[in-house]
Amino acid sequence: MNDIRTAFARQGLIRPWDGRIVGGVCSGVGRRLGLTPWVSRLLFLLLLMVLPGSQLLVYPVLWILMPAEETLAAPASATPHTGA
Repeated sequence: MNDIRTAFARQGLIRPWDGRIVGGVCSGVGRRLGLTPWVSRLLFLLLLMVLPGSQLLVYPVLWILMPAEETLAAPASATPHTGA
C-alpha cells in the first residue's frame, strides 16, 4: 500500500491540511486539478446526483490510499538536526 501512496504523492494527489472538512479528499483532488476545494466538492455532489452511490465507495477508498500532507512532512522533520 505504501507504493500506491508514493505514486499518489508523486502525482500530487495528497490530502492537504488546509481546506479539509472531513478527510481532505475533495480538497486534494481539487488542488491537483487546479480547483478550489469548494468547486471540487460541488463537482463531487453533482457527480453523486448523476451516478448515485459510486462516490460513496470511491471517497473512503481515496481517503485510505491518498497520503496526508503531514505524513509526507513527518520523515523530513523526524531527522535529527545536528547543529554545530
